[in-house]
Amino acid sequence: MSKRDEYTAKLKLQLDELNAKMDTLEAKTAEAKADAHDAYKAEMAKLRHQSKLAGVKYQELMEAGEDTWDKMVAETEKVRDAFIHSFSYFKSQV
Repeated sequence: MSKRDEYTAKLKLQLDELNAKMDTLEAKTAEAKADAHDAYKAEMAKLRHQSKLAGVKYQELMEAGEDTWDKMVAETEKVRDAFIHSFSYFKSQV
């Protein structure tokens, strides 16, 4: 397996794990009181949006040529890191 294949497989696994954790967290927020539920729902929508952005970047990375690979890795990592940070913050609030 090439370094590129290893990297993309690892990234895909990270994104899949985060999405699974978001599903679990979303189930918890459904149990929240009505006033908190609306705030959680809005935050969850933001997380879902970041998840989609990360998925798009992952797809772009998979399609990147050798000439743009390094640039795409850096961009993808920024999006992934922002997603992880937002998820961790939201999780700490629940």
